[in-house]
Order: sequence, then C-alpha cells, then structure tokens
Amino acid sequence: MNQIKGIHHVTAITSSAEKNYDFFTNVLGMRLVKKTVNQDDIQTYHLFFADDIGSAGTDMTFFDFPGIPKGVHGTNEISKTSFRVPTDAALDYWEKRFDRLEVKHSGIKEQFGKKTLSFVDFDDQQYQLISDETNKGVAAGTPWQKGPIPLEHAITDLGPVFVRIANFDAFKEILEKVLLFKETAKEGNFHLFEMGEGGNGASVIVEDNPDLRQAQQGFGTVHHAAFRVADRAVLDEWTEHMSNIGLPTSGYVNRYFFESLYTRVAPQILFELATDGPGFMGDEPYETLGEKLSLPPFLEPKRSQIEKLVRPIDTVRSTKEFIKE
Repeated sequence: MNQIKGIHHVTAITSSAEKNYDFFTNVLGMRLVKKTVNQDDIQTYHLFFADDIGSAGTDMTFFDFPGIPKGVHGTNEISKTSFRVPTDAALDYWEKRFDRLEVKHSGIKEQFGKKTLSFVDFDDQQYQLISDETNKGVAAGTPWQKGPIPLEHAITDLGPVFVRIANFDAFKEILEKVLLFKETAKEGNFHLFEMGEGGNGASVIVEDNPDLRQAQQGFGTVHHAAFRVADRAVLDEWTEHMSNIGLPTSGYVNRYFFESLYTRVAPQILFELATDGPGFMGDEPYETLGEKLSLPPFLEPKRSQIEKLVRPIDTVRSTKEFIKE
C-alpha cells in the first residue's frame, strides 16, 4: 500500500474574496496561483494561494459562498491551518510585522519542539506559523520570489493541520488503521500524528476535546483538508482500500489541477486525497499565474455566464513591483 505523502492543501471559507486576496498577497506574501470557481457552485470564487510555482503541499484555498453565515468554532472541526517558515528568527520578523499591520496573534510559543506563532485574519480564521529550524521530513516549497516578504523569512509550505475532535478514540482508529498515520508524540490533550516522511509538512495535530460546543461551518472556518498521493494509480489503490474497509467515499473526482477522492472521517470532518499533478500551469504561464479567471474544460463553454455571476477581482501582479519589507 502506497502511503499518503503529506499535506496537499487546506480549503477554507471566507466572507470576502477581495479581502482574502489582499490579506494573503500583501500581509502573508503567498502567491495567488489560480483564480477559478467552485466546480460544484459556479457563482462561488475558489482562490488558490501557494508557493512560487504552485507546488503540491503548499496551497491554502478559499471559497466565498454568497450569503453564508459566520462559522462557530468548537469541537468536531478542522480548527487551525499552519504555514511553514524557515527559521525561529523568521517568527521574530513575523511577530513584528503582525504588530505593525495590526494582525491579532498569540506571541511566539512552542509545541512538540517547534516554535510557533498563532494568528487570525479578518474572519477569525485560525492559523499559525511554524518554524522549520529543527524540522526533518517533507521538504519545504519555494517562497514567492517577487512577493513582499524577504525570502529568508517567507512562507514556504503548509504545516500541521489541527483537528479538534469530541470522540478521540474513534478518530485515532481512523487515522491509524484506515489512513495509516502514526502517533508520534503527545502533549496534554494534543496528539501529533505523522504520515509519509513526516515532519511539519506531513503532520496532523489532534486536540481531544469533548467539552466544547459543536462547531458550525461558515465563513472563518475550514471546509476540508487534503493529503498528497503520487498519482491516479495510488489514488485508485486508496479508493479500493477504503471500500474494502467500508468507509464511504465520493469515488474518483477530476479537479483538473489534481485528481481527488473525498471521505468524511468523523462528524463534520471532510478529508480529501489528491494527486500531486497535473498542477496549476496547464492553462497559465508562470509569469501570470492567478491573473485570469481559469476554468476547467467542462466549464469553459459557460465562461460568459460565469463571468456575469462572479464579480471581477483585479489580481494582476506581474506588472507590479512588491517592495520587500
């Protein structure tokens, strides 16, 4: 059985695609590599922020469902998304940057031997930066070369995905016996699980918390988390594996930028397995990634209809110069 390699992407819900684009571009310095629509809801933008070349494992994506209410944080949710930075010193840079830009944060802390800095955006979406200073395992991505962050401090990749769960024992069984993750450490009611090569790019941190109220999905919360498999052949292996165990799945889904399989692994917790390719440069060159409205082939005939449904967002960056601060 080919193992899951690491984190592929995290998809969350935003109240505003425009504010989301501004925050990730100008505050976090992540590159918008694809501006498209939700393939199942074409009036909804789907924005993909990633490393410089849109590598698998580096992208945080967002839906902006029209009219959706604000979410409620609680138990049974994917509760926090992490981003990797190269060093402990990078966290000092980010702490000062967040103070200057009035981004709410926790200050630098430590968990499982790694320095971290938790923060929130305008929707109270929960994030953290995590230092790769002592990290071993899945290699980091490439920071956005022309972005506003000095490269030695810039975000390179996704880090551990946090899940807060009411029935920890049942969830642990799914992670270990179905997904073949390994529990490698425990601190209080937090449990570290790793997959593949391990490390910050291949970790899930599970918070055992049956006491909080039930989370409610909405803007400011995570929709699903995805994990990397090499290709379609491995994805089909996992489909068969889950079917044999009796875990319901979506079956094969072609997302065009990657190929996918979805399964609900606990109440309100949706996981996806996604292939490393084809990637984001099939319909746009490196220089202008994310600047046009990109549509998969089956939606291209509806382009004029879709362009009337979604409001225009100017995401052109190739003609602009970002001053590294």
